[in-house]
Amino acid sequence: MNADLVDWPSIAAADFPFPDFMPASRLADELSAVLVSPDPEIRDDHGYTAASRWIAEGHFDEVLEALGDTATARFAHPEVQARTFAPLVLCSVLTRGHTVPGLVSKEATERWYAGFTAWYPAEHDTHGWDYSLGWLHAVAHGADATAAFAKALPGRRTELLGLCALRMTNAQVDYRYAQSEDARLARALTRVLQGPGLTREQATGWLSVVAKALEGVGPGPLPIWAFNTFATLQSLHVHLVRGLADEGVPPHAEAVAARTADLLRLPYRWLA
Repeated sequence: MNADLVDWPSIAAADFPFPDFMPASRLADELSAVLVSPDPEIRDDHGYTAASRWIAEGHFDEVLEALGDTATARFAHPEVQARTFAPLVLCSVLTRGHTVPGLVSKEATERWYAGFTAWYPAEHDTHGWDYSLGWLHAVAHGADATAAFAKALPGRRTELLGLCALRMTNAQVDYRYAQSEDARLARALTRVLQGPGLTREQATGWLSVVAKALEGVGPGPLPIWAFNTFATLQSLHVHLVRGLADEGVPPHAEAVAARTADLLRLPYRWLA
């Protein structure tokens, strides 16, 4: 190792000790470079693993907002793996900011929220796994960021529910969920619903977006987006009935589950 280059394989082999010979700002720049790599070992096994651990340990507290800004800028990156790992970094940043109040300003959080909400429902490449690029997981990673934003910006929860509805019903996709994307999205929706203060109407209102989108689905083979939507609704129903291991069942779970079941009767007419 030297002050100009991080030896990522050596750091990974040693279980990611923090390289304190390098200023945090310089190391953040190094991480930003590896987090766009098309090589999944460099990007995921090295870069993201290091970033998530070191952010949680507080090593980047002095540059935390800069890390969030850099991640948000990657939503406009031309390469899919750079875009889809940006929300994971934001999750780590937002979680650290929630754990230690005062590290992240509301202005910065709102700035990241604006970038995220412009990207998430519109991302066209929603493949979960690519044999060359490794994990991409735009839907799942974005779902995790959605849950993190719900804690950081609780006043945005109704908007976040609507954002998930737009993601579910985006018809410009050619990938059928195969890597638990439906469950990750359902978990995020359940976490958004967990926070106090939502009315019954707010908790269920976002499903009107889904219902309207499904009005145009007629007999015959389901479009891919509709298949994904029904899969997510099924996962959501299970999450609402069973609850989350760490948070239980959210308020208005029964009402949301009933509305979800109404929508599931469209393809599954035999449901009681």
